[in-house]
Amino acid sequence: MRKFFTLLMLSGLVFGLGSCAPKTQSDGFDIHGPQGGISYQISVPKDFNPDTDKCPMVLLMHGFMGQKEGMTDLAVKLASQGVASIRFDFDAHGESEGDFVNMTLSSEVSDARAVLEYVKTLPYVSDVAFVGHSQGGVIAGLLAGELEKDENLRPKCVVLMAPAAVLKDDAIKGVCMGNEYDPQNPPEYVDIFGHHLGHDFIVEAQKYPIYETSCQYTGKVCIVHGVKDFIVPLSYGQKYDELYSDSEIHVLENEDHSLAGDRVGVLDIVSDFICESLRADDKNATMIKK
Repeated sequence: MRKFFTLLMLSGLVFGLGSCAPKTQSDGFDIHGPQGGISYQISVPKDFNPDTDKCPMVLLMHGFMGQKEGMTDLAVKLASQGVASIRFDFDAHGESEGDFVNMTLSSEVSDARAVLEYVKTLPYVSDVAFVGHSQGGVIAGLLAGELEKDENLRPKCVVLMAPAAVLKDDAIKGVCMGNEYDPQNPPEYVDIFGHHLGHDFIVEAQKYPIYETSCQYTGKVCIVHGVKDFIVPLSYGQKYDELYSDSEIHVLENEDHSLAGDRVGVLDIVSDFICESLRADDKNATMIKK
């Protein structure tokens, strides 16, 4: 069980190790979700001037019990290729407000939507893309599906890294990180290493149409999944790939849920896909002058 916990925590930290952050800005709680203020940090390309330049922006979504710092390496990589990003803490994670027991898939989707709506008010942002890891991957997929018909908010492309759709099956079975409970009558909360996973999360997860909602998105999707992922088996990533109309999947033989074995290789897969997808519209391929 301790091994699984370590892997889960790595799912929120793998991209935050051993790098220097690019130019950043953060304005505290000027973004709010259902549980209050959302902490975020924006990274932009070197020598970027928001008064004269424009560039794409990627929303980076961390996993269960993770935090925004876990996506730092990816933010650095994207900035080096002329792409801005915003990494943020979901409700009751990191520096964002809220009680963990009240966190649900719906609350996290609302958080991500609030961040997206804020990003769309920034005059220097051109196209938008989503990247999510583990539970963050589920949220990225759900929000993209919900926005399929919204031309103003719909993302240009989506990347799902070890997307944890298994959380629905686990809720139906009544298990979470080695803890068992009655799925027909879930308790007030399940203690996950000091984090209280709430009754509402469990009940909602049992019924949430994760794949059905996600596959409504018809844009380009990249799925990255490790063969040695014992937290979210590869079959869940493969099912996403089967259901999307325009997707590619990268099956990594030596990676587990953390995707930490070849961090540089994973960063290359994700950033290359994003840049190639954005390049379909040349004017938004890289940082440009107004």
